[in-house]
Amino acid sequence: MRATVAYIYTEHLRHNLREVRGRIAPRTKMCVAVKADAYGHGAVTCAKIAVEEGADFLAVAAVSEGAELRAAGIDVPVLLLSLCQPDEMDELVANDLTPLVCDADYGDAVASAVRRAGRQGYAVHLAVDTGMGRIGCYPRDAAALAGHIVGTGVLALGGMCTHFAVSDSPAPDDKTYTDEQFSRFSQAVAAVRAAGIDPGICHCCNSAATLERPECHLDMVRPGIIVYGYYPDGKPRAYYERRGIPIDLRPVMALVTKVAAVRPLERGMSVSYGRTWAAERDTTLGVLPVGYADGLFRRFAPVMRVGVNGKPYPIRGRICMDQCMIDLGADAVERWSAAVLFGPKESGAAQSAQELADATGTISYEITSAITRRVPRLYL
Repeated sequence: MRATVAYIYTEHLRHNLREVRGRIAPRTKMCVAVKADAYGHGAVTCAKIAVEEGADFLAVAAVSEGAELRAAGIDVPVLLLSLCQPDEMDELVANDLTPLVCDADYGDAVASAVRRAGRQGYAVHLAVDTGMGRIGCYPRDAAALAGHIVGTGVLALGGMCTHFAVSDSPAPDDKTYTDEQFSRFSQAVAAVRAAGIDPGICHCCNSAATLERPECHLDMVRPGIIVYGYYPDGKPRAYYERRGIPIDLRPVMALVTKVAAVRPLERGMSVSYGRTWAAERDTTLGVLPVGYADGLFRRFAPVMRVGVNGKPYPIRGRICMDQCMIDLGADAVERWSAAVLFGPKESGAAQSAQELADATGTISYEITSAITRRVPRLYL
C-alpha cells in the first residue's frame, strides 16, 4: 500500500449523521449526498453507514455513481441530481435510480427507457428552478410538467424539489432571496396539488437550510457537507451556537503520508520546480510522497503546515505531481515518520480541511472531493 492514504473516521461519520437526524422531525426523511465519491470519502462505505444510521434516500450526480451503489447491494432509493445522457437512460432504469425531470423532452426520454424495460409507475422527481438558474422548470410551468409526467402512462410523480442558491449566507439580501425561493417552490407545489396531482415527497433543504431553516424541511432534507464534518460555507461552530443551533460536527477525513527521505539542505540551495524558494540557512528537508496528482494542489504550498510528531512544518518550494518537501529545520525526524496534511485534531494534523480552505480562498468541499482515487481510503 502507498505511504499516502486517507483515513476515514467512521465513528465521526456516524456521529455527524446522528447530529443531523437530531435537527429534523422524526417524520422528515433524510437524503444523504454521496455524490463525488461521498465528497472524496468513499461512496459505498459512506452510503452503507448512512443507511445504517437511518438515511431514507441517497443522492448521486452521475448514473455510474448510482450503479456503483447498486452493485454494492445498496437498495434504498437513489436520487440522481444531475441530468444524464440519452445513452445512459437504460442504465438509469436498470439500476432503479430516481431522476430529476425538468422539462417534457427529458421526461419523455426517461419514459421511453422505462417502456423499453417493461416497467410501469417509475418514480421521478420534478425539479423546479426557483432561482438557482441551473436545472428545473419555472414555477409557472410546474403543474403542466407534472401533468405531462403522469400523462406518459409509465412515470409516477414521486416528488418535487428545488435547490437554494444562498441559504448558507447570513447577508440580509440573501436571506430574503432564500425566502423568495421557498415561496416560489411552495406556490409550484400548490399548483400541482390544485391540478389534482399528488406532488409526492417535497424537498429543498441543503446542509445550510437543514441547520438554519426548519420551516423549509418539508418531507425530506438533503444534507451534504455537514455529514462529512464541516459547517456550510466555512462558518465556525460558534456561528451556529450564537444562533441557538448547537451542532457538533467532526471532520471525517485525514490525509496522511510518511516522510520518505530526510536530507540536508545548505543555505542558498533552492527547492523544487521554478526555484521559487531557497534556504536562508542550513536546514533539513523531509520529502513526502504526495502531490497534486493526489489532490494536494500547488496553491497550498505557501500556507500549508504538515503535522509531524505533533509539530507543524511548512512546505517549501512548489508541490510536484507526486512529491512535496517540508522544512524540518534542526529537528530530528526519522524516516517513515507519519506526516498529516489535514484532518481532525486527533489525527495529529496541524490544520483541518476547513482551515486549509480558508487560507486558500476555497471551501472544504473542494479539498476533500479533490483527493484522487489513487489515494487508498482506510476506514477506522
